[in-house]
Amino acid sequence: MPDRIADHYERHAHAFDRDRGRSFVERPWIERFVMPLPRGGAILDLGCGGGEPIGRYLVDHGFVVTGIDSSAAMIGLARTRFPRQRWLQIDMRTLTIEDRFEGVLAWSSLFHLEPGDQETMIARIATWLKPGGRLLFNSGPKRGTSMGEYRGEPLYHASLDPAEYRAAFLRAGLVEMAHVAEDPGCGGATVWLARKV
Repeated sequence: MPDRIADHYERHAHAFDRDRGRSFVERPWIERFVMPLPRGGAILDLGCGGGEPIGRYLVDHGFVVTGIDSSAAMIGLARTRFPRQRWLQIDMRTLTIEDRFEGVLAWSSLFHLEPGDQETMIARIATWLKPGGRLLFNSGPKRGTSMGEYRGEPLYHASLDPAEYRAAFLRAGLVEMAHVAEDPGCGGATVWLARKV
């Protein structure tokens, strides 16, 4: 199913970019995520899309961004907007990178993976974080899969149970800093913030 997600975003990249617009309901969480990070620090954005609005916020606040997305069209938009940052067209599950980051974001991207792949990704993300580095992502409120819809086509989502996310953090050497289920101030997103020990 996640492979179909990549195709879906590739075919609808420009429409999605327009529809996403500049709505930034996640801004308070992004601000909380970056608040203690050093300006000029490196941030990895998994599922960066076209770089709006999160990539723009990070660039405007002095961070060095590496964005990855499975959609070549989305990466093309990000490269056009922010040519001085690094944008890679690749599936996050196959990413290999030597860099270490002050922060890793997986906003509206991790939940497109199957549950087992999410656990694997959390472990891999932890290896990319510097000590004290932060991870921010959103999920569903409980374990399960659901089919959303975009442009009349199904869009797969999956989440672990909160206890499973916490167990994945523990195995990966991450400490939970915050968790809000269905945050009304963030469009109903369930949000996780963790830190590498």
